[in-house]
Amino acid sequence: MRRAVAMLAMLLASLALPGCMEALDLTVNPKAELDVYPAVIQEGEMVTLDARESDAVEGVLTEYIWDFGDGTTATTVIGFTSHRYTAFGIYTVSVTVVNDQGGEDESSSLVTVNGAPNIVLDVPALIRSGDTALLDASASTDPEGAPLSFVWDLNLAVDSDGNGQPEDDADAITPDVLVPTDTSGLIRGRLTVEDTDGGVVTEDFELNVTARRFSLTWVEETVTVSWDGYLDQGDRWEENHIPGEGVRVMAYEALLELDQDVLVPADNFTLVLEVPADGYTNKAQTTPGNITQNTPASAEISDDALNPTPEDAVYEGNSAKEVLSRVLNQPGARFGQGNWTWAVIADQSDPDGIIPGAPDPDPGNDWTLEVRITVLSPRLVEIAYE
Repeated sequence: MRRAVAMLAMLLASLALPGCMEALDLTVNPKAELDVYPAVIQEGEMVTLDARESDAVEGVLTEYIWDFGDGTTATTVIGFTSHRYTAFGIYTVSVTVVNDQGGEDESSSLVTVNGAPNIVLDVPALIRSGDTALLDASASTDPEGAPLSFVWDLNLAVDSDGNGQPEDDADAITPDVLVPTDTSGLIRGRLTVEDTDGGVVTEDFELNVTARRFSLTWVEETVTVSWDGYLDQGDRWEENHIPGEGVRVMAYEALLELDQDVLVPADNFTLVLEVPADGYTNKAQTTPGNITQNTPASAEISDDALNPTPEDAVYEGNSAKEVLSRVLNQPGARFGQGNWTWAVIADQSDPDGIIPGAPDPDPGNDWTLEVRITVLSPRLVEIAYE
């Protein structure tokens, strides 16, 4: 009996030694569980990390130590947190759970961060109205090397698909696009680039379309037209013509001459000019010529103040056609741009016969009409901006 007591005392004494206490450590480790969602995100997005299903086994969980795999860590007393990844890549995220007995366990998972495409957009700095601008995004890349798709909205102010939302149009889907221009001004557009893993990035752009600049000079020219014919007494000849398209009409002079009569008195004809669009009429009757000087009967009309004299100048516009239209249609300087109507009327062919029923010795006459019209033709030369 004494021997048994002694052996028990020796056993208790040995258990009191430090090394033996470590050998008999009865700490119970917890069981870590980690859920990550979503496991695939885009660059700059946030993931949720959930370790609430972890089991303390004994006691309670007192600490959650998070390692996000990107060089950052955090410690919480609850098993729930979130983290934002600013760079693409594949990250190993882990949590170490600790219970109130000092036991711990670790669980880990992978997070895939998809990199956003990198847009490289080339937009011409100088675009003049009428030019076709090349927008080129073909040098754009994806960090992971994935194929890219392109959607161009070439004008954010225009609803090209008619859905009531002008900023979601798909005007082109190629890496580069040609944009025609016809007016000056600022055009705002947007390019959207997407990879096959859902990475999307947009970039707005501006096209600054400038007007063209032209030097305008006026060149004086003469337009000459002539007609001839024969008219019996009481007859009328008429002809329409446009003196010159794309010019400013400045003046005209018209001379009607009759063949020299052998018999007197001279015939009496009338020369008429009408410009219906401008409500303009000018007319004159023939006056007798001089037989001894062999000058025929004639009528003359003229006008040298049809439009104001323009000055050479520099103009800006979307095209040469627009500038020409502007200068030719200036208020107060548009006379004579429509049809002109010339008429010759045989009022009287003298002398008439004096014997009833006898042939008329002078039933009519030959005539010649010559018209000279002075016009100013605009000459445009495009010039560069200084």
